[in-house]
Amino acid sequence: MSVSTAAADQTVCAPLPVLGRDVTVPLVTGGEVTYAALDYAASAPALQRVWDDVAAYAPYYGSVHRGAGYLSQLSTDLFENARRTVAEFLDCRGDDQVVFTRSTTDSLNLLAATLPTDCQVFVFETEHHASLLPWKDAQVTYLNAPRTPQEAVTALERALAARDPHGPALVCVTGASNVTGELWPVRELAAAAHAHGARIVLDAAQLAPHHPVSVRDLDVDWVAFSGHKLYAPFGSGVLAGRADWLREAEPYLAGGGASRKVTRRVDGGVDVEWHESAARHEAGSPNVIGAYSIAAACKALTEAGFDTLVAREEQLIGTVRAGLAEVPEVRVLSLFGDEAPRVGVISFVVEGWNSSHFAAALSAEYGIGVRDGLFCAHPLVRTLLGSDPQTQGECGAPEAAPGEKSLNAIRVSFGAGTPDEHVERFVRAVKELVRDGAKWNYRTEDGRCVPAV
Repeated sequence: MSVSTAAADQTVCAPLPVLGRDVTVPLVTGGEVTYAALDYAASAPALQRVWDDVAAYAPYYGSVHRGAGYLSQLSTDLFENARRTVAEFLDCRGDDQVVFTRSTTDSLNLLAATLPTDCQVFVFETEHHASLLPWKDAQVTYLNAPRTPQEAVTALERALAARDPHGPALVCVTGASNVTGELWPVRELAAAAHAHGARIVLDAAQLAPHHPVSVRDLDVDWVAFSGHKLYAPFGSGVLAGRADWLREAEPYLAGGGASRKVTRRVDGGVDVEWHESAARHEAGSPNVIGAYSIAAACKALTEAGFDTLVAREEQLIGTVRAGLAEVPEVRVLSLFGDEAPRVGVISFVVEGWNSSHFAAALSAEYGIGVRDGLFCAHPLVRTLLGSDPQTQGECGAPEAAPGEKSLNAIRVSFGAGTPDEHVERFVRAVKELVRDGAKWNYRTEDGRCVPAV
């Protein structure tokens, strides 16, 4: 997949202002430190601009699509303008629909509910559970983890060539792995899907916050992403793309807003005429603030310039990877190898350390927030760790006591709001913990490794 890259001499921007950038947290060793939020892949902090835009609008919000009053009309216009802003951000085709949902997970479950009868779904085991699990009512083919981008394309072509060519088919693929950060060959996978009569949906949850996403250029049929990874508050997401399956399916939720007309029949029942627009799958009072916050984030990232943001993130990635490479006990997890392009998501394990113990020490002794566990991508992490990908495990929960081997990993992730100092502190902390050990004792409590009191 082609991504924007900046010239080596391009001026690199300062981090974008985000909420929480000045928050301090206590250390078990005494004192306080500014919190280093390095868990962007789970939830990125909201951009200050997004928060300010939402706060400025909040006193004016009213019922969307349902009121004659000024505030209702204002909110309706804002809601529909947000839809247009998202369509522009994604470079959607003219007849594409933009449906507001709760999250990427909700978006992909919505698409799963619209699949035609006897639809075949093809998905790699490397997907986040949001992409891996919604297809329970379809005939699903799970593809093994590829070790190169070309192997991914070849494996998909082979699987599609063996399918029933007369039925509908859908390919689901990530744009950037939430475990390794590696970019997937989306354009090539889309070409393979279409060559075999299949459609493709792109899980852009980890891609959209880091790189521009063009529905036209990538030639995908749908794209899904979450607001809370795109520097907007929780509770909003997007499914954008082709309208036909969405228009032909039963509404995702039945209720007001999705229905155009409801009448009683002579026999006592009801007849319903559903909307054919995006409203068909947006029943109930919409999350207008969530939609507005996504649109505000889209505008902020576009105006900041992805070329500049990518250039700065690549510097941060270089700092982290170079620092981890200096620690022999650290093994960075990768599918496609060291030279693969990636976003600011890096997972690793440390020889001799339980991953939860290591993450707890980073937090308690250095004020650094990372993620440990299986990252809601259990088969992929199991494969990368060399264990049976079918082995069960709990998402985010340690499986061993501090000091014992675990089958979990540690993930550090960052983005447009990350200061240089945060990644520099992280690298220094990793080196000190490996060299000197933890300064504090830790124990397992309610499935988490915590400092012993």
